[in-house]
Amino acid sequence: MTAQTVSQGRIELPYAPDLRDLIFRGFQGVSDYQNILDLINASKRPDQIDRTDTLDDVVRYYEHLNNSDPYQDMLFAEVEGQSIAYGRVEWAIDEESKWLGFHIAFSHPDWRRKGIGAAMLRYLEDHLRQISQELLDEGVITEAPPRYFDTFISDTEVGKEALLKKAGYKPVRFSYSMVRPLSEPVDVAPMPEGLEIRTVQLDQFRQLWEADQEAFKDHWGYVEGTEKDYQRWLKDPLNDPDLWKVAWEGDQVAGMVLNFLNEKENEEYHRLRGWTENISVRKPWRRRGLASALLTRSLQMFKVMGMDHAALGVDTQNLTGALDLYEGVGFIVEKRHTAYRKKL
Repeated sequence: MTAQTVSQGRIELPYAPDLRDLIFRGFQGVSDYQNILDLINASKRPDQIDRTDTLDDVVRYYEHLNNSDPYQDMLFAEVEGQSIAYGRVEWAIDEESKWLGFHIAFSHPDWRRKGIGAAMLRYLEDHLRQISQELLDEGVITEAPPRYFDTFISDTEVGKEALLKKAGYKPVRFSYSMVRPLSEPVDVAPMPEGLEIRTVQLDQFRQLWEADQEAFKDHWGYVEGTEKDYQRWLKDPLNDPDLWKVAWEGDQVAGMVLNFLNEKENEEYHRLRGWTENISVRKPWRRRGLASALLTRSLQMFKVMGMDHAALGVDTQNLTGALDLYEGVGFIVEKRHTAYRKKL
């Protein structure tokens, strides 16, 4: 028997729990975007995840997917016509030529601990195995590099963590969400000689994005960005060049902090937070204090704007010393996150 059988739009999972009116199906088009958003929102409180998504955010994301076709690579669970969970897979080849099959899933809290998550995880893994085999047959990948299932969760997602561990996943990388109270003084570090901060013009956006991609090439888990990634970033409503701190040497981008404000998120969580993200310095300009100069200027900017704290995410094992830098300017850990991996 195959792991799953598709019939009249339904996907039969022989290993699914025997629950009344439970069915599984594939993606049914744009009408499912609202179901996706509803499930993300329903998961936020029980999983202690602070995020603010709109329907436009979901649409923009799904219009620019890489190596993932919603009509082929998604699974929905329904009870009496109501979506109670969904999952999606995609694949990528990282900087070490490893094949990574990513999967994500969200479920309504009222339907957890009933075996639905375990069944969906098994389906997503089987589907990724099928994709991997097709890529092998087509010569897109070879047997030589290792292949893995990959996913990423916050440590507050205790249900997902238990499910992954039971299925044989192991933690392979850790990261932090960090915050920096702006009630404390900000010591602005000097700019390295020969560099200046200039506003990025619209016709320089591509150059900026490519510089950021280049700067992250030697980071763990780097996957080369595509045109779809660029277009999704270009259409991000949070992009605000007036908040960015971008250092130039002549016509070359040396480094950047692409600051942003998420007004809807601030309103939902009743806070005044500025984000200091996409912090990167290209190799020729590293070890000169540029990241510190750009970051402290960003903190000072948000302080003047009336924000009460700044936030960012960091890979705790980043070889460029990012964690030490952030702690050195006053950032403290707010939440921990873990990348889990399992050999295919």
